[in-house]
Amino acid sequence: MKKQLCVAVLAAAAVSPVWADGAYQDPYQGYNRFMFRVNDTLDRHIMVPVAKGYRKVTPSPVRTGVRNFFNNLRDVVSFGSNVLRLDVEKASTDLVRVGINSTFGLGGLIDIAGAGQMPNNKNTLGDTFASWGWKNSNYFVYPLTGPSTVRDSVGSTILYAYPVQQVVFTDPVARYGAVVLSGVERREAVLDLTDSLDDAALDRYAYVRDIYMDMRNRQVGNTQASSVEDIDIDSLVPAENDASDDTSAADAAAEFADLPEPVALDAAVMDAPAAELPLAAEVSVSANTLAWTPAHEKYLNYWPVESVQ
Repeated sequence: MKKQLCVAVLAAAAVSPVWADGAYQDPYQGYNRFMFRVNDTLDRHIMVPVAKGYRKVTPSPVRTGVRNFFNNLRDVVSFGSNVLRLDVEKASTDLVRVGINSTFGLGGLIDIAGAGQMPNNKNTLGDTFASWGWKNSNYFVYPLTGPSTVRDSVGSTILYAYPVQQVVFTDPVARYGAVVLSGVERREAVLDLTDSLDDAALDRYAYVRDIYMDMRNRQVGNTQASSVEDIDIDSLVPAENDASDDTSAADAAAEFADLPEPVALDAAVMDAPAAELPLAAEVSVSANTLAWTPAHEKYLNYWPVESVQ
């Protein structure tokens, strides 16, 4: 059944119009909004309570060990993805990370490679497909897991059909338990960040979609697609200069001297606890207006993925 589902998704993707060039659109919006509501309902009534219970009863060191274990398995996926991309350098890094963490890190429970500042690629099959030329892909809400694209969903379906967990857990019951624990761990890790999304926009679906697509397009190097129109500042300035306006450049700069500096999405901010993350202003004008914050990007990009060039 899993193999048939995998083949069906691949066949559907082969005839999908998302292969065409051009800016991304949302042709599956009817389905996407329906699945968004289903996912949101399940998340609020099942995943959030379970994740909160998991956080309450599980000590922080244990949760960190569980997170490190599953991140080690994601390095295995990243290794395979980079092999398919013929990226020897990143594949070698992934292999070394898995080797170090699996041996000296007690099966991945301790992130020795991370402590040694080794590069953390976490590439996926979706990134591999993008490196092969499939950079433009329509938005697609994957059942249970949430925001995705058709391209990334094909990669996710392959991994669901042939999960990396089956290499470690040979018993089906243990394997299914690991899948459930992985989902709970992933949800618990972003509990503090998702609350800010509830009041972020008039249309939460459009808000999440636009942020996710803009972020994912930047990750895969898809410069042709953007959800935010580029504004030509010169077009906002009158063509004829006012001779009576003698304001100097220094005076104009002084007017903006007291404005706060924009928040930089550097590694220190992205790795900071959620309570310490500075949040930008919320959306108050349009449902399609992006309010970029480190917290929201960390929520939508919980596992770092380098740009595919």
